Amino acid sequence: MANINVVNLGGTKVGEFELVDEVFAGEINDALLWESVKHYRAALRQGTAATKNRKLVSGAGKKLWKQKGTGRARVGSIRTPLWRGGGTVHGPQPRSYEYAFPQKKLMGALRSAIAAKIADGKFTVVDSFEVPEAKTKLFRTALNKLEAGKTTLLVESSRKLDEKLYLGSRNLEGVELVLSSEVHPYDLLRYEHAVFSKDAIEALQETLKKFVSKRSKAAAQKEVA
Repeated sequence: MANINVVNLGGTKVGEFELVDEVFAGEINDALLWESVKHYRAALRQGTAATKNRKLVSGAGKKLWKQKGTGRARVGSIRTPLWRGGGTVHGPQPRSYEYAFPQKKLMGALRSAIAAKIADGKFTVVDSFEVPEAKTKLFRTALNKLEAGKTTLLVESSRKLDEKLYLGSRNLEGVELVLSSEVHPYDLLRYEHAVFSKDAIEALQETLKKFVSKRSKAAAQKEVA
C-alpha cells in the first residue's frame, strides 16, 4: 500500500497516511469523471428559459372576421402562431435539468479525481487546520508554505469543522472550504490544489471502500500477492 506524507500548516512532515490500494490503485476513469461533471453542471442550470405560447400572448380570442365571404384567408384568433406577435410553437418552457446519477458511479468518479490529484502532486494532507485565531492572514501564510497554488480546495471532516477555519478561510480568493461528506469530483477538478485534513481523508477513504467493486478488490489483492 502506498503512503502519503502528512504535514502541518507550516509544511513540515509530521507523519504518513496509508492509502488503500483497492481504492486508489486503479486506473483513472476519465469517462466517469466527465459524466460526473456533466451531471453536476446540469443540476446548476436554472432552467428558466421560456417563450409565450398562444394562451400567454396578449390579444382577444374573438374571431377577427367571419369564416366565409370576405375574400380573405380564414383566421380564428389574433394570437395564432402564423401571425407576427402570435404565440410560439414548441418553444422552451421552465424545467429542471437534473437527472438521476447512481451513487456507485459518483463514488467511482470521486476516487478517480483524488487519484488524479495525487498522481499530479496536487494533493496535500495536513494533520489539522487548527490556528490560534480566525484570521485570513494566518491561512494565507499557511497555504503559501504548503505551495497550494492559485486556487485551493480545503476539505475538512464534518466532526472536526471549526469556526476559526470557516471564518479565516471564507475571504480567501480562489479558496473554497467543503466537508468530506459533501466533496464532489467537480470540486477536485475545478481547483488546482486539494488540501485534506487527516480526519477528512480517513473518513472519505472508509466511505469509498464500501463502493469498490469485487473486480477491483480482486485485482488489488492480486497485485499485492
